[in-house]
Amino acid sequence: MHDKPNLRAWLLLILLSLIWGSSFILIKKSLNVLTPLEIGSLRMLSASLVLLPVALSRLKQVSFKQIKYIIPVGLSGSFIPSFLFAIAQTHLASSIAGIFNALTPLFTVLVGVTLFAQKEKPKVFIGVFIGLIGAIILIASTSNNELNQFNYYALFIVLATILYAINSNLIKFKLHELKAVTITSISMLIVGPFSILILIFFTDYFQKFGIEGIGLATFYMSLLGIIGTAVALIIFNKLVQLTSPLFTSSVTYLIPIVAVSWGVLD
Repeated sequence: MHDKPNLRAWLLLILLSLIWGSSFILIKKSLNVLTPLEIGSLRMLSASLVLLPVALSRLKQVSFKQIKYIIPVGLSGSFIPSFLFAIAQTHLASSIAGIFNALTPLFTVLVGVTLFAQKEKPKVFIGVFIGLIGAIILIASTSNNELNQFNYYALFIVLATILYAINSNLIKFKLHELKAVTITSISMLIVGPFSILILIFFTDYFQKFGIEGIGLATFYMSLLGIIGTAVALIIFNKLVQLTSPLFTSSVTYLIPIVAVSWGVLD
């Protein structure tokens, strides 16, 4: 396993920030027609369907011991956060969401130290806090004073960042022997059925056919599921294995730049 980021790792990090940074605007546009449950379900369902052939072909390569770690990876790395972000953005601007998303590196270090017995030097904590402060200053400069009004929906994103931290540490220290595409595809295979059940029994999505904008919103969520979840998670998981959970989680310092840029264009 390689911990020191090389050029390939930096390029993957930038690509990941472009993909995930664009997710906020897609969610915002879709919330005009879809509910948070519909957004999360459609996103996960499209990701699981596009990866289904890959998952089925690789299922025999995974042991029961690895499956017990892939299940929480699927839940913490994509399934639960997809709903949390959608719920949060019903009452939270995407620029502010970017601030709280930047808590991920901090929680990644804390989870690694407390749950995975990782030893980090003091300079790592200093670097994480400096990066977090930089992200806050960056977003605050374009937030139109929205930071003065704390919105409790931000706590949904804080919870998502904690789950992301658990996810990246699990991949690095429990599933490092598996290929990134194997981890991603099988984790999506596991959460896919839950997405279908939620869509059928807990939403009225199928009754919305014919409503203006439903087709475009569905397309946005399919795009987010295929590119923003399936492809992005493969990149993320590969990056964790190439470098470290902390380096990979630092993508959340770059995501706000992309998210705010989309906000300005919008």
